[in-house]
Amino acid sequence: MINNTIHSATIEVITSFHDTDAMGVVWHGNYLKFFEKAREALFKKFNYGYKEMLDSGYVWPIIDTRVKYVVATIAEQTLQITVQLAEYENRIKLNYIVRDAITGKKTTTGYTIQVAVNAVNKEMSFVTPPIFLERFGLIT
Repeated sequence: MINNTIHSATIEVITSFHDTDAMGVVWHGNYLKFFEKAREALFKKFNYGYKEMLDSGYVWPIIDTRVKYVVATIAEQTLQITVQLAEYENRIKLNYIVRDAITGKKTTTGYTIQVAVNAVNKEMSFVTPPIFLERFGLIT
């Protein structure tokens, strides 16, 4: 069972000038980069970073993503990105909430969906591999 406290992570990102577009707001595509940084923090928490993924024999490509922009963000704004494991059977779904670190106001939400792919034969696994479940404490 997913534990909302344990199976989540929060990071802070300070946006830079180079993160913004011609309108002076953070370019929409950068949110996927922010999501990935949060996902990395969550997976490292469970000792399943990129190296450990490869060592376990799986890669986890993103097959679906969604981003909903609620409020524009700007350069030099500190954002808190929280990621939470939402699903883990047959695929991994991670939900994201981006908030202004000072006001706590929600600026962006989204999700990513990933599937396990065998690193050697490139075949997709239709069930979540036991190594993921073990690392995340989802099986006993």
